[in-house]
Amino acid sequence: MRPRYAPRFIQVALAAAVAVVLAGGSSTAQQAKPKVPDPGVPQITTLEGEFVRIAYNNEGFVTLGYRVANGSIGEEWMMLEMGATLRKGVQMYKLPRTALSIETPDAKKIPMATNADYLLVDLRATEQRASVVRDSINYFPPEANQGCQLNFFAASGSGARAYDDVDLQSNRACLGRVYFKVPGGIKYGQHWLNVQFPTSVVRVPFRILTKEEEKTLSKSWKDIKKQLDEALKKGK
Repeated sequence: MRPRYAPRFIQVALAAAVAVVLAGGSSTAQQAKPKVPDPGVPQITTLEGEFVRIAYNNEGFVTLGYRVANGSIGEEWMMLEMGATLRKGVQMYKLPRTALSIETPDAKKIPMATNADYLLVDLRATEQRASVVRDSINYFPPEANQGCQLNFFAASGSGARAYDDVDLQSNRACLGRVYFKVPGGIKYGQHWLNVQFPTSVVRVPFRILTKEEEKTLSKSWKDIKKQLDEALKKGK
């Protein structure tokens, strides 16, 4: 079932609820409240699972799954599962490879890898993990009812072709895997997936969790989601 979203974007500031899932920390308003990560841009941020995040504004919509990345501490390559579409009324946009980047806890901005670089490494073990344990990220606005693939990467011998851009439209729900080469390996802490749309950027926050943070989140994310959904309804 697809979630309902506000027709106009607002910046949601829910100190207790958002802090848990996006910045790590306590699970109730009575406990300590870590700082909510500020995207620095007007958007709405929410979640649909322990490792599923959604961020959107009036122009673009991005859904993200990062369970495999969360379990890849120290590895040089980060794999994310993402989806993207345009909001209703926005004209078709050719999303280029260069529009995607991640930001690491030490504020380094890393562009998405090229398919040529991807073909130089063996990521079959990572991709196998993603195939065995995966979260659905198929959460889009109701008008995005046609399937679409983000074909930025294609494995050698797969018979598929990699493209350097994809045509986004508001009626297309585009899904795919994206890869980033992280110098020094993946570390714990706050990360961002940046997606540049025609006139704005959507920044999806995702935190690589410690074992203790992951344990806390697994017990409380459904309650946190309820708080977020209720706050979004009030903000409409």
